[in-house]
Amino acid sequence: MGILAFVLFCLIFLAAFLLYHLPAGAIFYPAFVCAVLGVLLLVFDFYRALRKHRQLEALEKLPAALMEAFPEIGTPEDADYQRLIQLLREEQNHTATQMQRRYAEMVEYYTVWAHQIKTPIASMRLALQNEDSAFSRQVGEDLFRIEQYVEMVLAFVRLDTDSTDYVICEKDLDTIVKQAIRKFSSQFINRKLQLEYQPIFATVVTDEKWLQFVIEQVLSNAVKYTPSGGTVSVDLEAPKILCIRDTGIGIAPEDLPRIFEKGYTGYNGRTDKKASGIGLYLCKRICENLGHTIAVTSSPDSGTVVRINLSQKKLEVE
Repeated sequence: MGILAFVLFCLIFLAAFLLYHLPAGAIFYPAFVCAVLGVLLLVFDFYRALRKHRQLEALEKLPAALMEAFPEIGTPEDADYQRLIQLLREEQNHTATQMQRRYAEMVEYYTVWAHQIKTPIASMRLALQNEDSAFSRQVGEDLFRIEQYVEMVLAFVRLDTDSTDYVICEKDLDTIVKQAIRKFSSQFINRKLQLEYQPIFATVVTDEKWLQFVIEQVLSNAVKYTPSGGTVSVDLEAPKILCIRDTGIGIAPEDLPRIFEKGYTGYNGRTDKKASGIGLYLCKRICENLGHTIAVTSSPDSGTVVRINLSQKKLEVE
């Protein structure tokens, strides 16, 4: 735009000189000198604009909180833009602080709620201990599911907290698996499921509580979707891959790629009407946090195999 304006002004002066019969050289020579100076100024402005562009490109790679070294203010427009950016950053920081406070309050509330609700659950379980009937067994199963849902709520709200209670150390895998299986002993009996399990002589570097939660979620799905008379087996593949197999209804091929998505229930979940689509999502997230991996292979009416690789990554032992 500046170049076009310069050419237009030169033409206006040339037309005026010609109309007054003045020598045209009086306009060409100054125009040439101004053009040379203009080119020099243009190169200088281009270099300054390029340097500013590179500084802004470097800022793009930083998070908003670290964007401090803005280019020097050269025009009032630059000052206005930087003032606007500063106001937006302050608003963003204020919003983020509010969200963190509300999230912390939510985590605290659900933690207290989970501990409080465990008291009536324990009381009801004690009341059922002296009774053995179809009704008491059904209520016992319902209480067991309620306890699982409470644990899922706690795991879900704690996943993204800044401070976690992970305690990474070397643990006996057999002990962790047995504790998880023991919780489902009544489920195996009531549903007439066969458990195939051999002692696992292996140690893993993990967090005992969180790994047990993952195993319990996998066992819960295996028990839920395996019909009466079926089999659930737990064994170890080399080097340290824990396998949980069942002879249940399996998973449709189109559902397999999405089973770890939050809230995705698939065909089985839509049929069951009770699936939340949260269990396997939590398993995936927890395994990532522990440095493990989890994978599922399955086909309809052929059962499901869940493999938890406990030696995928090395973690520091506390």
